Amino acid sequence: MPTPFTITRRVEFGDTDMAGIVHFANFFRFMESAETAFLRSLGLTVSWRDAGTKLGFPRVAAACDFLSPARFEDELTIAVTVERVGTKSVTYRHEFTNQRGEAVAVGRITAVFVRHDTDRIESAEIPPEIRTKLEEHLT
Repeated sequence: MPTPFTITRRVEFGDTDMAGIVHFANFFRFMESAETAFLRSLGLTVSWRDAGTKLGFPRVAAACDFLSPARFEDELTIAVTVERVGTKSVTYRHEFTNQRGEAVAVGRITAVFVRHDTDRIESAEIPPEIRTKLEEHLT
């Protein structure tokens, strides 16, 4: 089993709600940031151009289960793994833990590979060189 990609993020005051805990919507921003860092570590990205065509991995699904509160100045570790690589899509799992090693949340993002020509966005098969890099991180 491959080692998860991890990134650490400190909770800032602006990430919290009036109860002093991370607002649920911010977990989705944290997941997107962790996904982007994970792809960058593989030499990939979520959006680029190739021969004049815009390519990318827009998200088509996102979910998060909240297990315990995260608070201002907590240090969260986000572990990213690849749960599934389909013909055209990839699903990532994000496990959040705090500095005490306690589980905070578990989220998932599914993204679809697309070609974006002027007015049309069309799903496409994930290119073999990208698929290989993603499959190396399947759990």
